[in-house]
Amino acid sequence: MTLLPDAAWRHAAGLDRLIEALGGREGDIRFVGGAVRDTLLGLPVKDIDCATRLLPEESSRRIKQAGFKAIPTGIAHGTVTALLPSGPVEVTTLRRDVATDGRRAVVAFTDEWREDAARRDFTINALSADPLSGEIHDYHGGVADLEAGLVRFIGDPLQRIAEDHLRILRLFRFHARFGRGAPDSAALAACVARANDLMALSRERIADELLKLLGGPDPGATIRLMVDNGLFRPIIPEIDEAGVDRLERLIARERAAGVAGDPVRRLGALLPADAAAAAAIAQRLKLSKAATRRLEAAAEAADAAPAALAYRFGVEVATDLLLRGDRPIEALGLDRLADWQRPRLPVTGGVLIERGLPAGPAVAATIQAIERRWVAEDFPGGDRIEAIVADELAQALRSRR
Repeated sequence: MTLLPDAAWRHAAGLDRLIEALGGREGDIRFVGGAVRDTLLGLPVKDIDCATRLLPEESSRRIKQAGFKAIPTGIAHGTVTALLPSGPVEVTTLRRDVATDGRRAVVAFTDEWREDAARRDFTINALSADPLSGEIHDYHGGVADLEAGLVRFIGDPLQRIAEDHLRILRLFRFHARFGRGAPDSAALAACVARANDLMALSRERIADELLKLLGGPDPGATIRLMVDNGLFRPIIPEIDEAGVDRLERLIARERAAGVAGDPVRRLGALLPADAAAAAAIAQRLKLSKAATRRLEAAAEAADAAPAALAYRFGVEVATDLLLRGDRPIEALGLDRLADWQRPRLPVTGGVLIERGLPAGPAVAATIQAIERRWVAEDFPGGDRIEAIVADELAQALRSRR
């Protein structure tokens, strides 16, 4: 019998009381999914999810009776979120699929643990654990697959993908995180065969899954596997082998610079170095305005100094550009950006008018010329900025004679 190792999250404030209220001693509740999987692997657990035989209304009643707030976050699909002092815990009634169309499922509630496990995507995600005894319930060989570093569909891979097309991208994300060596051959073949199914998914779901994959520790090899097998062709055909080369180089530079991997930065490396193309892809994926601006800026040259780039684009984009550039890591100057605050140009148009420059377009043009030199010289103050102002003002006045 495999037991769930002890871990800090199992002692979260209020969790014992919640388990007792939901029938832990009667076997009506178990820990499920990522919390079980990651604990077996010795990884930190971010989210605690539970499954229960109780119907959602009864779960809500018991959660409130235990003194916690119950939020019907997904009541139609059986999910109630209990707000504990230590954070939220999702409690979901056991389910079985009634109908699926590749994008969403119609479910019915059940009291059979095996039925609920059978509807999950991969064997390593179908594990559950008794919260009191710690006994692991493994109906599909998930423990052995975890030990082998194998991400394997439950049942027929083609059927599982037909039920939810997003499972194609999820397979690669989980392989990047938990897989070792080659992927499961049946799973890979099914994903290749059904790659065009990805076109039926909302672009938001595709973007969310892709960014999660790119946010992993080292997704380069998995992204290359996807490119080699044509997985991006139906949704982002612009991603090619040259993009994977850029991504792997960026990941290596992030690691060498001690900078955390960033999914949007990495997506920028994957895409063509063309601002218009990047913007079009961002629009296709319905990314946020901030992410779109970063992808557009990723096509810019990074020849300026770190502070100059930060002044023009902001610290986040400056970091992206420096890491994607060619400068040696030790010469990037990223440390200067850690607490960088955007300086304010110490001269205004009003000052130039007071010194004799007539109001009008010449004022704006002169301010811009001053600013360019001030930025290029690393934002000097005192006598140096005064000299720059005097020089540009004199040139502007001469040009008006």
